[in-house]
Amino acid sequence: MRIVVIGAGALGVYFGARWIEVGADVTFLVRENRAGQIKEHGIKINSPYGDYVVGNPKVITDPEEVEAVDLVLVSVKGYHLQGTIEQLKALTAKGAYVLPVLNGMEHIQILQDALGKESVIGGLSFIFATLNDKGHVEHSGDAHQLIFGPLDASQKDICSKMEEIAEPAVMDSRNSADISRELWKKYMFINALSGVTTAANLAIGPIRDNKETFHVVEMILREMKMLANAYSVRLMEADVEAARQNISKLDPDATSSMHKDRRKGLTLEVDHLHGGAVRLAEAVDLDVPYTRAILGIIKPFEHG
Repeated sequence: MRIVVIGAGALGVYFGARWIEVGADVTFLVRENRAGQIKEHGIKINSPYGDYVVGNPKVITDPEEVEAVDLVLVSVKGYHLQGTIEQLKALTAKGAYVLPVLNGMEHIQILQDALGKESVIGGLSFIFATLNDKGHVEHSGDAHQLIFGPLDASQKDICSKMEEIAEPAVMDSRNSADISRELWKKYMFINALSGVTTAANLAIGPIRDNKETFHVVEMILREMKMLANAYSVRLMEADVEAARQNISKLDPDATSSMHKDRRKGLTLEVDHLHGGAVRLAEAVDLDVPYTRAILGIIKPFEHG
């Protein structure tokens, strides 16, 4: 399988490099600055599961340089999605399927509208990783999970091929028969964790220590379950409790990537995540007051 990775941040580089490690043909489609950094420092993963250096990585800045491609892994931030559409159109015209692993849900419809429903596979990941000053991946914790699955019956074959390639790789991969449910479970978890840590400007430890603050986490989980149900996705109370338990078990110093971005004064994904949830709720006449409040608190910091 010939794979192109768009978005050579920590997530894209990690999974792309792990595929290369087991012999996959992977090309990184990046911006000029990132291409220069990779040319100077190369691609390397520092991970509890073993370090890995990519020898002579394939790096391009123009999708026209791709002769043939089977799969495109899209791992950009939500606010960069529109900037990838023309690149994705060029790659799907060459027969590629698109696997977006963005947080949220709105991007699925955006990509399906732009590329065609049959081209967009469902996907998500759980990983705690950042890039260091050389652009190398610093992977921490146990999670390096990649979940994917068909959103259309015509995608079963490509998902099976992805499963075969990922199986020997150093990652926790899974081909899900109900990827929509997996996407909403992740959306529920990430909106609660990222929303409250970013709004409070705190790691999860002190949030858990204050029952009034942790109550907001619990209420966002419940609102997201109701929102999923409104879109005919079968999330249950057990899923809410599982997400609450997972947040409760995080290291006290753990936080969300959006909170880290706020600390650094970077652009935030709040409109893609919480703004998207509010828009989806409005479309089905559902009230999500806690999510809306978190959106309002974070919005002033959206652009750094």
